[in-house]
Amino acid sequence: MQETARGGGTSAAMSTNADRTLVKSTAELWELVDDDEMMRRWCAFLTGSQELVPVMETGRAHGERLSWRSAPGEPHAAIELELAEKGFGTRVAITTTCERHVPGDMLESLLDELGSPQRRPFARA
Repeated sequence: MQETARGGGTSAAMSTNADRTLVKSTAELWELVDDDEMMRRWCAFLTGSQELVPVMETGRAHGERLSWRSAPGEPHAAIELELAEKGFGTRVAITTTCERHVPGDMLESLLDELGSPQRRPFARA
């Protein structure tokens, strides 16, 4: 994980990244990340908002890269996910930029979310 401060204004944006290889296919992970609610929830998580944050998609390479940011007028948060096949899984790299410090364990928890088994309809808890 790396952190970098950027910008010279009154509130410098902090950039943080983390990566991990998850034992899921690229297609499985793409299905999870290409979801508006997840994008809104992750931006809320980064900004500390208790409510989902409106987002704008800023880049897409199907199955490989997805990036989005909070909508104008919202606290700034930007996320980029890169997926790449690696061995028996998929390497997931997350880069975030936001106005507040994002501890590494926050990004690790996002990777945990992607790596956890997904519940299926009618599955018992």
